[in-house]
Amino acid sequence: MSSAWLVDVYDTLLSSDWEPHDRVLPELAGVAQDIWLDAYHRILPASGVGQVTRAEMYGLVLRTCAVKPRDELIRELVATHLELLVANARLFEDSIPFLEGLRERGAAVAIVSNCGEHTRNLLTSLGVVALADAVILSCEVGLIKPSPQIFRYALGELGADAADAAFVDDQAAFCAGAEAVGIRAVQIVRDGDPPPGAVRSLLDLLD
Repeated sequence: MSSAWLVDVYDTLLSSDWEPHDRVLPELAGVAQDIWLDAYHRILPASGVGQVTRAEMYGLVLRTCAVKPRDELIRELVATHLELLVANARLFEDSIPFLEGLRERGAAVAIVSNCGEHTRNLLTSLGVVALADAVILSCEVGLIKPSPQIFRYALGELGADAADAAFVDDQAAFCAGAEAVGIRAVQIVRDGDPPPGAVRSLLDLLD
C-alpha cells in the first residue's frame, strides 16, 4: 500500500452532467448555443490554469459573442454556474469509502484536478475536502496535468517521495504524466472494457 495517494476528481471521484451548463448559460446570456459554446471552449483553458477568474472568463465570452458584459449579467452567470455544478455532480458510491479507507490505513491524500475555481466549493459541499490532506487544483496553482510540475507540487504538499506515492485517474495520458516522475499510476475505467492494469472501482485499490 502506497503511503501517499494523488486522486483525480472528475470521472474518478464524481460524475458531472454538463448539459445544463451548455443549455442554461447561453440562454441567460441571450446567445445562440453554438456561438456561446465555441467562444466558451476557446477561452476555458485560460480559466483552468488561473489566468482569468470565472467572472473574467464570462466577460471575455460575452465580448466574443458581441454581448455587452454587464456586471449584473456576469454575476448571474457565475452564480448560475456554481448552482448548476453543485446540482449536477454526483459522487460515485465508492469515492467516500475509498478516501476513508486510505485515511484508516494512514495514507496521505492529495486531490489533484484540472478544473475551474468552483471545484473547491463543490468538493467542500460533498465532504471530499475534509478527507484530504491537500487539494491541488489547476486553477489555483497554475499547473495542469499531465505536466510533471503539478505532480511534483502535490508530492511537496504531502511531503512524500514519488517512489512511495500512487495516482489514480480516468485519463491514460494523465497516468502517464504521473509515471514520468516516478509515481505508480492506476487508471480507473468505470464503463466499457478496461485496459490491462486498470480498475473498475476505487475500492479495488484498497486490496
